[in-house]
Amino acid sequence: MFAAQLLSIIGFAFALPFLPFYIRELGVTEERLVPVWAGIIAAASSLVMAFFSPLWGWLADRYGRKIMVERAMFGGAVLTFAMGLVTDVWQLLFLRLLSGATTGTIAASIALVSTVVPPKRLGYSLGIMQVAVFLGMTLGPWIGGLLADTVGYRVTFMTGGVILILGGSLVLFGARERFSRPEKGTSGGGDRLLSLLAYAGFPAMMAMFFFFNFSLHFVMPILPLFIETMCDPSRGVASTTGLLFAISGGAAALSAGGIGTLSDRLGYKPILVAMLLLTSVTLFLHGLAQSITHLVLLRILYGIAAGGILPTMNALVGRLVPPSGYGKAYGLTSATTCLGMAAGPFFGGLMASGWGYRWPFVFISAIMAAVTLLVILGLRRRRTP
Repeated sequence: MFAAQLLSIIGFAFALPFLPFYIRELGVTEERLVPVWAGIIAAASSLVMAFFSPLWGWLADRYGRKIMVERAMFGGAVLTFAMGLVTDVWQLLFLRLLSGATTGTIAASIALVSTVVPPKRLGYSLGIMQVAVFLGMTLGPWIGGLLADTVGYRVTFMTGGVILILGGSLVLFGARERFSRPEKGTSGGGDRLLSLLAYAGFPAMMAMFFFFNFSLHFVMPILPLFIETMCDPSRGVASTTGLLFAISGGAAALSAGGIGTLSDRLGYKPILVAMLLLTSVTLFLHGLAQSITHLVLLRILYGIAAGGILPTMNALVGRLVPPSGYGKAYGLTSATTCLGMAAGPFFGGLMASGWGYRWPFVFISAIMAAVTLLVILGLRRRRTP
C-alpha cells in the first residue's frame, strides 16, 4: 500500500508545477484570467469529490476497502491520461469534474490501512502512509516539471496516467484485505452515515479538515505564478516550480513518520497545535519573500509543519470512531477536505486576480491562526461516561 500510494500521488502531482501554464496553452491569453481559471480548474475536482467521498466511504464499509482503492487509482489513470488530449480549457474542466467523482486514493488507502494495524500503532502507520503522500508530492512535481520543460505538457499528463496504472496494479495483485460484509442492522452496516457526528470531537475534526485544506490550497493555483515573478526564465519556470514543490514535499516526508510516532507518545493535540502555528508563520513569511532562495527556506519549514499535521489529524479520527466505521469516517473527513480544497483555490485565484500574489499568503496565515484556536478550544479531553 505504501508503494501504491507513492505511485498514485506521483501520477496525480505531475501536473502541479505547470497547470497555469497549460491553461495558457489551451487558449486563455488574458493574464488576469489565468489565476482565475487555475483556481476554477483546481477547485472543480475537489468540489465534486466532496459529494462522492461519503458515498465511496459508505460502500467501503459494506463491500471492502481494497476495491475502493482500485476504483480510485484506475479511474484516475484513465482521466489523467485523457487530460493530455484536450484541446480547450472547457474540456480540461470537464475531465477534472469527472476526476473528482472517480478518484480519492488517499482517503481510500487510509481506510484500508487503518483496519489492519493495531490501534496503538495508528499514528505511526498513518504517518508512514503520509510519507508516501509527501514523497509523491516531492517526486511528482519535480519530475513532472522537468518533463514538461523537455517534452511538453501533454506527454507529461499521459505519463502520469501510466504511473497511476502501475499503482493500481500493485493494489490489485499485492494488497491483502480480510473483509467480511457486515450484516444488516449491525453497527458496521454503514446505513447511518451521519451517526458518526454523535461521537465527541468528530464534528470538530471535520471542521478542522475543512479549514486546514482551505488554507493549504488557497495559494496552490497561484504559487507557480508567484514563483514566476522571481524566477529567471532561462532556467525553466516549470522545473523551478517543480523543484520548490519537491523541497516542501521532501521535508514533509521526512517529518511525517517521526512526528506520527511522537504523537503516539506525547499526544495528538499538542503536536497538532505546534505544527499549525508553524504553518501560520511560514505562510505569512511567504508573502514577504523576495527571492527563490527565500522560498526554498520557507518551503522546507512549511513541509515540516504539513508533514506533522495530516497524519496527526487522521490518527485522531481513528481514535474517535470505532473501526467498523472507518470507511464512513474517512469518507466524511474526505468530503470536508474536498470542500476546503475546492473553496481554497477558487477564492485564492480571485484574490490574486484583484490584489496580486502576496496578499493571499498573508490572509491565509491569519486563517491558519484561527484554525489553531479551533483545535485548542474544540478538542478538549472529555471524560468517558
